[in-house]
Amino acid sequence: MGTMNTPATSTLDLGVGGMTCASCVSRVERALKKVPGVQDATVNLATESARITLAAAGPAEALLRRAVRDAGYEPRAAEAAVTQELSPWDGFGPVAIGLALSAPLVLPMLGDLAGAHWMLPPWVQFALATPVQFVLGARFYRAGWHALRALTGNMDLLVALGTSAGWGLSVWLWLTSAAGAMPHLYFEASAVVVTLVLLGKWLEARAKRQTTAAIRALHALRPEIAHLLQRAGGEIDVPVAELLAGDRLAIRPGERVPADGVVEQGDTQVDESMLTGEPLPVPKSAGARVTGGSINGDGRVVVRVSATGQESVLSQIIRLVEDAQAAKAPIQRLVDRVSAIFVPVVLATGLVTLLGWLLAGAGVEAALIHAVAVLVIACPCALGLATPAAIMAGTGVAAWQGILIKDAQALELAHKVDTVAFDKTGTLTVGQPRLTAFVVAEGVDEAALLAAAASLQSGSEHPLARAVVGAARERGLPVVEPDSVRAVPGRGSEGEVGGASYLMGSLRWMEELQVGVGGLRAEADRLQSAGATLSALVERTTAGLTLRAVMAFADEPKTGAREALAALRARGLRVRMISGDNRGAALAMGERLGLAADEVMAEVLPADKAARVAALKAGGHTVAMVGDGVNDAPALAAADVGLAMGTGTDVAMHAAGITLMRGNVGLVAGALDISHRTVLKIRQNLFWAFAYNVAGIPLAALGYLSPVVAGAAMALSSVSVMGNALLLRRWRMKTD
Repeated sequence: MGTMNTPATSTLDLGVGGMTCASCVSRVERALKKVPGVQDATVNLATESARITLAAAGPAEALLRRAVRDAGYEPRAAEAAVTQELSPWDGFGPVAIGLALSAPLVLPMLGDLAGAHWMLPPWVQFALATPVQFVLGARFYRAGWHALRALTGNMDLLVALGTSAGWGLSVWLWLTSAAGAMPHLYFEASAVVVTLVLLGKWLEARAKRQTTAAIRALHALRPEIAHLLQRAGGEIDVPVAELLAGDRLAIRPGERVPADGVVEQGDTQVDESMLTGEPLPVPKSAGARVTGGSINGDGRVVVRVSATGQESVLSQIIRLVEDAQAAKAPIQRLVDRVSAIFVPVVLATGLVTLLGWLLAGAGVEAALIHAVAVLVIACPCALGLATPAAIMAGTGVAAWQGILIKDAQALELAHKVDTVAFDKTGTLTVGQPRLTAFVVAEGVDEAALLAAAASLQSGSEHPLARAVVGAARERGLPVVEPDSVRAVPGRGSEGEVGGASYLMGSLRWMEELQVGVGGLRAEADRLQSAGATLSALVERTTAGLTLRAVMAFADEPKTGAREALAALRARGLRVRMISGDNRGAALAMGERLGLAADEVMAEVLPADKAARVAALKAGGHTVAMVGDGVNDAPALAAADVGLAMGTGTDVAMHAAGITLMRGNVGLVAGALDISHRTVLKIRQNLFWAFAYNVAGIPLAALGYLSPVVAGAAMALSSVSVMGNALLLRRWRMKTD
């Protein structure tokens, strides 16, 4: 459990176990809000947790735990659901047992269709069905009982009522049948319904666990050990959790920064792409701030810790993801809403049927059979299959097309999207800098100088160095091994190539060395205003340092990105690009992508990305966010629908409900299209499921349907729902 305090209120997180549906969420929220001192309570079904806002003098934690327990649920530590990483098959045991016990009951029915009589003796059917009904199905009775106490109805109550009716009628017919007779029993119907619904619940639970994987992946960015510098001298390794503000840490090349801090000694370059999404390492020297979770470059530095624990930037990003997930409304399925009305109507109809036939003079057995026929045909088998069958078919065919849909809520919401926001780097662009301009001084051989620059950088893994080498190789220029190369952390490198001595690095370094840009100033200013990152190549001669060339580096749009944005706009969608770049660079890239100035949001920090998405939603729009980096995770979680590039980070893919496996922007339109078609199938399935009930219940009540025919109609409704859902497998993504 965690707390976060403000002067007027405090926020407390509490884990809640045992929730199964949206009605459970509202029940827990109502119970918590009744506790004196609670101002607000938001329960998240995905993370199985509650965030409670308390007044300054709020209630004791024990009172909140008691309120959760009295509502019929299990209070526990808030971190339990998030930090516990379970196997994908966790919890499948009861489903497997149900399948094993139900199979012998279903096989004789299939045999009857082929003319074979494999019917099991009643006592064997009873022995197989009873554990499924009352041991594996106990959860439905518990949840149904809680719903009854709250005077509401849900799917669990329908399952408990329908399967109990089938099981009870089977026992009664068995016990009252003549010796040696083989009455028609309904044990297989009750066992199969319980097993199928358990399978659906297990699939839901597995999907819920995936939503917390984003938070686990963010926690994994934090190293476990830090090198603490002792006052007496020397280093000691300590757990990051024990760090205090003011501690001095040694950070070696290639290590992750353990905590937020300020550089005291040393020069290096730090990869902050997990925060900014930008591919270029950032130079760091004494006085510069570093952020926990970023990756140190090629220099050893000493850092003084400025923030730890909940106050660190990484913890704030984790908090943003948690808040965005908690703010999502639980899935309010049409089935759940209708169930609240459907259950009492079915019960009342069954009771009226029983009393009506008794008053009409029919015997108790006939009246009971007619009443049970009502409950059997009302059993929500097709109702329970309608949504998951369509979702499973839709997600399956989408996966074949490279669209991985992990979150049913994202699938249901995507068809409503009218605004699509894109992260720039790595999503709309390649994410790797390229040499876009190589401007040489007058009288210099451009090809020879580029070959020399590439040779100087050939041993470096720096992104800009790789861009220079790549540009030389594209032109077929010779790249040779340099002599005596030396890296200057945070500035550049120097060395000898072919007998000449060169320095290559940032313009800031050149200013420190008092090397002027000279006649290349106008061209350098033009490139910089277009958003390019500039470096200079200087030759050391007997006359001193002489500028030979200015190099411009910039990201490139992905192939097909411009066309994909135009296709989305042609469908009537609004398009926005969100970038951490300066406005000049962002507008320049936006122009290359065919975006207008008002469609580009520049200089947006990670925390602000989620806020920009929230602002778009506040305007009444349904927003999809497309991103690929750790820094995009809060925005992906805050959007109605998050789409992550499969070529991006694991954190982004965990936070998003949809992953585009090929990293192709054109797949965004495909994801929205399959969502539309899947939701259409869900609505069709629900219509047919309800149509069977609406038509069948009156016929059963009037005695035109026996329980056998009612059971067959129920099975037929399930087959029709599954068949309709499987039509989705013919979907293919349109290519514009």
